[in-house]
Amino acid sequence: MLFRRRDAVSAWKTVSGWLWPRSGWSRAGQYLWHRIARLPGTTHSIAAGVASGVAVSFTPFLGLHFLMGFALAWLTRGNLLASAIGTAIGNPWTFPFIFALTGQLGAVILGHSIAADIPTWSWEALFDSPLVYVSSFLPVVFPLIVGGMPVAIVVWLLFYFSFRALLSGYRAARQLRLQEKKSRKDPI
Repeated sequence: MLFRRRDAVSAWKTVSGWLWPRSGWSRAGQYLWHRIARLPGTTHSIAAGVASGVAVSFTPFLGLHFLMGFALAWLTRGNLLASAIGTAIGNPWTFPFIFALTGQLGAVILGHSIAADIPTWSWEALFDSPLVYVSSFLPVVFPLIVGGMPVAIVVWLLFYFSFRALLSGYRAARQLRLQEKKSRKDPI
């Protein structure tokens, strides 16, 4: 097959590459930045897309972040691909911090602590009556939703305005570099 690796990568190396980038976090961040900055579209659409993806990552609906990001990006006229990239903020490394923040804020808003409502983990109860056991976690999820909404709004605003400014500067500098390169190539 064309463009295949000479030596196959083991399953362990593939999984470890997902958890810790081989080239490092800085390089992975640079790659994501350039990927976002070079997306086609206006600065508004890309910034709104990224902000939408990041904002929905602060909700407890783990399996629905892509769909919710797409819906919010569509509502704000954002780029759908930028929204999908923005959901990368919510990952196994950041979810504990996100849920701690939104859970505490939700507890403050609702006026009670959620630490007492967390049921103990029991495989036996999960297999005996899964619906009853999973529904026992609802008192924990509700404060996450209540605390996640104001945080998501603030995060959306922060990411939208910062990405819009960064993208404008990036595109202006890129245009200038391309013009300088073109003027060096074609002397008149």
